[in-house]
Amino acid sequence: MAQDTAGSLGEIVESEWLSTEAAARRLGLNPRTIYNFINEGDLKAYRFGRVIRLKSSDVLTFEATCQIQPGTLSHLVQE
Repeated sequence: MAQDTAGSLGEIVESEWLSTEAAARRLGLNPRTIYNFINEGDLKAYRFGRVIRLKSSDVLTFEATCQIQPGTLSHLVQE
């Protein structure tokens, strides 16, 4: 696990880092879809040399923004 410093007192906050493949598995998506979300700016990602990593907390935040609100799929519902 990697660590981030946060706060004015140098408080250490640990972050779980995921590969694009692990993030794709967590969300049930293809890794290419994850790259598309990153490229479009919908999902935060970080490059460390040649490696792309995502914070677990950013993936959870992204997941929450994808929640479908009731009543927004009426165009897909056949009556």
